[in-house]
Amino acid sequence: MLDKDKKLKIIKKFQTHEGDTGSTEVQVAILTAEIEELVEHLKVHAKDHSSRRGLLRKVGERRRLIRYLKKENPKSHEELIKKLKLKQAKVLVKATANQVEVLEDNIDEDVEPEIK
Repeated sequence: MLDKDKKLKIIKKFQTHEGDTGSTEVQVAILTAEIEELVEHLKVHAKDHSSRRGLLRKVGERRRLIRYLKKENPKSHEELIKKLKLKQAKVLVKATANQVEVLEDNIDEDVEPEIK
């Protein structure tokens, strides 16, 4: 749980305009600080499963907010990721039917390895 002063500092740093306390950027920054605190707690108290469950919930919520921000405001998303030093998830692309045929053709053309 973040103390009031720390939370206010985070809000001031990440707010998009004066009086902003609930924008996506602020929410992600607050969740990131809470996640960092929970990680440190779990390093000491490894068997605290209720805190681990809370951590996973916060990570999921942050992931959803980041995905939303990326869709709505890509520039702000990039800046926030850099400020918080977060890793970006790799984007998985579904292959179209044409791409699958090309991949299959390439596999067929490969030389079969020798079996000894």
